[in-house]
Amino acid sequence: MNNPGGNAAAIARRGLMLVISSPSGAGKSTIARNILEAQMDLRLSVSVTTRQRRPSEIEGVHYHFVSMKEFEGLRLSESLLEWAEVHGNFYGTPREAAENAMAAGQDMLFDIDWQGALQLQDKVPADVVSVFILPPTMEELQSRLHRRAEDSAEVIATRLANARSEISHWREYDYVVVNDDLDRAFSSVKAIVEAERLRRDRRHGMFEFVNKLLE
Repeated sequence: MNNPGGNAAAIARRGLMLVISSPSGAGKSTIARNILEAQMDLRLSVSVTTRQRRPSEIEGVHYHFVSMKEFEGLRLSESLLEWAEVHGNFYGTPREAAENAMAAGQDMLFDIDWQGALQLQDKVPADVVSVFILPPTMEELQSRLHRRAEDSAEVIATRLANARSEISHWREYDYVVVNDDLDRAFSSVKAIVEAERLRRDRRHGMFEFVNKLLE
């Protein structure tokens, strides 16, 4: 059967920025990893950070680990699309890699906190799809932090103390998902991505598609 409009799946569009945030332990990193492993054609935006590398983390895969002096140089040269201080450490998104990917139609995944999310929403509001992950209870959040066994008791106490402040920003996100079941939370985020990819205002190639359709 002749398709005068061409291949609908190939309609050109600008990439989207999927921003996933949560208090530490609520599951954003696990959900982000599952999204990447699901082969949904999203690329992780690898942040730079001054935080010490955890034993399970790989340089250039989870983060680019830099000194405070290096971070300050990136910030002053406006090489970061967003940056924030979290739990006494600094994090930021390299500007060039993100902008090139978006222009090429590549969707980017951002595992960042609410401060970075607000900066992205302010700078590129049309590109951002923001999702906030909530824990089912504060008791479960504390339990997950202890089960992770990657942070000291002092660090865990700091993360729990900051969690209430972080959660207060849930209204600033496009979507809110309660992670009481990991599979269900992952499915919800996956559905958000699939729907946002179909938005008319993201698909600039739709003009050409419709013109061909009507020829």
